[in-house]
Amino acid sequence: MELVARKNDLLKELSLLQGIVERKNTIPILANVLIQADKSGVSLLATDLDVGLRSKCEATVTKTGTLTLPAKKLFEIVSALPDTDIRIEEDKSGKSVTIAADRFESKMQTLPASEFPTPPQDAAQVEASLPGAALKRLISHTRFAITSEDTRYFLNGAQLVLKSNEMSMIATDGHRLALVTVKESAGKGAKSEVLLPRKTLNEVGRLIDDAGVVEFSQGENHLFFKTEGRLLISRKIDANFPAYERVIPKSNDKSIEFDRDRLAAAVKRVRLLSNERSKAVRFVMGKDQVEITSSTPEVGEAHEVLPVDYSGGAMQICFNADYVDNFLSVVETESVLLEFKDEMSQAVMKPIGADGYEYTYVIMPMRI
Repeated sequence: MELVARKNDLLKELSLLQGIVERKNTIPILANVLIQADKSGVSLLATDLDVGLRSKCEATVTKTGTLTLPAKKLFEIVSALPDTDIRIEEDKSGKSVTIAADRFESKMQTLPASEFPTPPQDAAQVEASLPGAALKRLISHTRFAITSEDTRYFLNGAQLVLKSNEMSMIATDGHRLALVTVKESAGKGAKSEVLLPRKTLNEVGRLIDDAGVVEFSQGENHLFFKTEGRLLISRKIDANFPAYERVIPKSNDKSIEFDRDRLAAAVKRVRLLSNERSKAVRFVMGKDQVEITSSTPEVGEAHEVLPVDYSGGAMQICFNADYVDNFLSVVETESVLLEFKDEMSQAVMKPIGADGYEYTYVIMPMRI
């Protein structure tokens, strides 16, 4: 194989593949990227057996062929090269590859392309066309609520619900739940519910162009996302997402409106003296004010008072500061609403005046 590609073209595709390649794996070939060159250009493929990404790069191909190179090291080399043409040439033995640009030249060891796993074939029929900006919002507003516990595999992803006139995504870790709905069509007749793994969500989010469209399809065991000439392949999670509707409280009879920036800043300051393990901050509701407090016996305590419009009874609710921060960091509205019933029942946070989407964030109080 011998080809010449522009640095920026090659670097862009290699950067997208970095999230796919596993740093720690027991199968050496999975640390490599598969490079296939023919007269139409260059195709690159990386996989960890659960998630794979195939992309294309414009190049002048002198000799066609297929080889593999260490993905991380190739990315580092290309990143360090000047903005010029890069030559990649396989030696006659097929055991090493020359990478050269300007006055720089290097040789890298390769592994046999025959050892690289064959990806599943893309489903022939496109099931839905997902607007890029809407899908990016769904992902950014829910992925932090996915559980990090491997044992709860049915919560190791977010549920994507497609209907003819709206798209929703739901994620939960058992302590909080994020539900966002965008009133945009995924295509006539689009109707589907599918559980998307955490890594798949992250990689789809990196591929999305706000103005573009992501074509979604699925096979028996895999999901496929195609956009801008790139194809992301994901193994399905063999599990059923829980009945999330039951978690959303319907009887919260008290509410407080906050200025989002002031609340976010107060939580950020007060949490500095919260317990490092529990990360607990307490919302102390009183007449026309909410005092946010935290304390750690061996360190100290902090509090900040926020003026609000509240005439209900005095109450204290304790929340994990991370959970509150996650919500406040993704909403764009000037004000947010906290709905609650008592100290032990689920509370709900929502943006006020959100444009084009509905966002419900259920958060369980802490018992301290």
